[in-house]
Amino acid sequence: MTRLRSCASRTIVSLAVALAGTTACAPDDAPSPAGPGSGEPFLASAGDGVWMSWIEPVAAGHRVAAAYYDGTWNPAATVAESEDFFVNWADFPSVQLLGGRLVAHWLQRGGQGTYDYGVRVTWSEDGGATWSEPWTPHGDDTPTEHGFVSFFARDDDAWTVWLDGRAMVDEGGAMAIRARPLPWGELPGLSDPEAVLDARTCECCQTDAVVADDVPIVAYRDRGEDEERNIYLTRLLASGWTEGAPVHDDGWKIGGCPVNGPALAALGSQVAVAWFTAPDGQGQVNVAFSGDAAASFGPPARLDAGHPLGRVDVVLLDDGHALATWLEAGAGGASIMSRRVAPDGAVGALRRLAVSDEARASGFPRIARLGADRLMLAWTSVEGEGQVRTAVLKLEDWEAPL
Repeated sequence: MTRLRSCASRTIVSLAVALAGTTACAPDDAPSPAGPGSGEPFLASAGDGVWMSWIEPVAAGHRVAAAYYDGTWNPAATVAESEDFFVNWADFPSVQLLGGRLVAHWLQRGGQGTYDYGVRVTWSEDGGATWSEPWTPHGDDTPTEHGFVSFFARDDDAWTVWLDGRAMVDEGGAMAIRARPLPWGELPGLSDPEAVLDARTCECCQTDAVVADDVPIVAYRDRGEDEERNIYLTRLLASGWTEGAPVHDDGWKIGGCPVNGPALAALGSQVAVAWFTAPDGQGQVNVAFSGDAAASFGPPARLDAGHPLGRVDVVLLDDGHALATWLEAGAGGASIMSRRVAPDGAVGALRRLAVSDEARASGFPRIARLGADRLMLAWTSVEGEGQVRTAVLKLEDWEAPL
């Protein structure tokens, strides 16, 4: 089994000069519960532990599997299994605790071409021992793309958010982002339970959603008429969903989807958003903060070392700092990098968490808070058959911003 190299051995890896002064992590042992050929991990904090989901090959196609970590990984369980899953390196299934239930999703192929697939959602009221019949949030029957799902919960209600390609059946039609309450949270009096949050978005960038100070917030990559691809936010207020607005005007124009969505984290009324952008062809990983539940944001702080590939994730810490991860290219491959950043934009030292690869198969590394003082990291190793790896890291090992 391939593990994270020791901190000493990892310093000899040939990477970009900009990374030469970085510190490396000291992971606790947390052997992954995922099998050979696994990929597309997703992490979600729950209590003092973390749920991880992933997808892996089985005799009948693929299965979506999940396991809970509370000091050790509990035995992996199958959420769903099929020969008709849509398996994509950037559009991964999830399992997370929402509204008192464990909720999971995956993508299911239709019968009319490569990009005919839809979202399937299931939930469990007994900790994953049994699951409901799959439910589809989108009511159309078009043979188009539906994916890049996020969820949020407020009180006992939960919502699903997804990118919806139904308008693309017509020439010039655009990808949209939609949201809908899960069946146990359907709001009375809605003539159409599906809300269109933005009618023109990037086609294949991940979405994310959080709740800050009782305000649901959704992040996504917008697609302007002039092909600007800024990260936008919309909020669910008493009056309904707000019109999407940019976190920052990056000035990045690109004639296709960069497959690099934003990541959100919330704690109280504080929100942090991390994203990748590349104005003038120069890649950047940025983090911006809000102290008013995403009504406004301060200027972004840049975290990368000069050669980022993106694929970001972010968590908020108890002291108000954010901790972000991303993939950074180097002369000998790529690394999963991390940094702490304060709301005033001050940044801590770069940290190399694991050696990775630029290939799509390496996917999107994920992080999640693990109790008060640790962090779970999950990523896909492309060595051999490929396999999801996991490590537990101590938050005290990150240098605080000066």
